Amino acid sequence: MKIKNSILFILLLLLVISCDKKRVFDEYKSVGKAWHKDSIVTFELPKLDPKKFFNLYVNIRDNDDYPFNNLFLIVSLEQPNRKVKVDTLEYQMTNPDGTLLGDGFSDVKESKLFYKDKVNFTQKGIYKIHIQQATRQTGRIEGVTALPGISDVGFRIESTE
Repeated sequence: MKIKNSILFILLLLLVISCDKKRVFDEYKSVGKAWHKDSIVTFELPKLDPKKFFNLYVNIRDNDDYPFNNLFLIVSLEQPNRKVKVDTLEYQMTNPDGTLLGDGFSDVKESKLFYKDKVNFTQKGIYKIHIQQATRQTGRIEGVTALPGISDVGFRIESTE
């Protein structure tokens, strides 16, 4: 009976994964119960076809402990030639009533946040993405030391075709 259930689970998992045809890369890393401001989440990207274009996303898993309406991120794209393109990004994370945006049936929500579109990776070598939180409280200059409510940070690449 256990083997039958295991096979059914694997088939269901393969069905769910195969439905996502645009996905090229999708990976998460845990940041614990709070994302520290000095914690930089890094992803090493797979080799990608230099003739194709891709859309890039930052994925966030958060819960009701997240105390802010917005999320500020510093996202760096490190190219193989060591040049780094840095963007400071702001995302709305809640509705006006304070409920979390994103997908999910429980108190944990998953948000797919747009980063860049129609990017191609023409240089040979390893590309890396570095993501750091830069959220601040209103009226304060220093950043929030530990950002509660965020458990995982992810990065996703989708084919434009």
